[in-house]
Amino acid sequence: MRGSQRQQPDGSFPLLSNGNERYPVTIRGLETPTSQAPGNQPLLDIHAKLSLDGTVIAAAEDVLESMGEGARAFWGHATPGSAALDIAEQTSPTLAGPPCPTHLGWLNHWAAAAAKAIGFLAPSHDADLLSRSRRTATGGWVVRLANEPLDLDNPTHLDALLRAYERFPKIGGRVTPR
Repeated sequence: MRGSQRQQPDGSFPLLSNGNERYPVTIRGLETPTSQAPGNQPLLDIHAKLSLDGTVIAAAEDVLESMGEGARAFWGHATPGSAALDIAEQTSPTLAGPPCPTHLGWLNHWAAAAAKAIGFLAPSHDADLLSRSRRTATGGWVVRLANEPLDLDNPTHLDALLRAYERFPKIGGRVTPR
């Protein structure tokens, strides 16, 4: 891995890269201070950039789970950049904060607290999602919305995303906590 191990003045950690131009992997992180974070709890945003070929797609669930579990994350997602940006731009500016996810993605990592916060794991409502989900070692979940990375121009993918938002209205700040 390339990159410095020193934290940056803005709270981020520097870009790390595997240096492989055929299969580039980059990871970066940025701290969100308490004053700017939903729920007034400091957060560390970790972003990984991977090429979306068959090898990476096949390993994506394991990578997301490893990053989420290793960072003890409340939640996370893996979504191609263009779809992730479109989804994030539709998120409410006032969010409840951890552990509730701010948005959904192609693959979703929810810690046990996040799954509970959004009401996941109601077998009568979640049978379809459960068929594409797996439990993590710490009691969280990795949930796949579509078989391949989200493409918002694909009606099947858009429908899966819309159904998931309908099922979990707390995600994205569409329901105000009581």
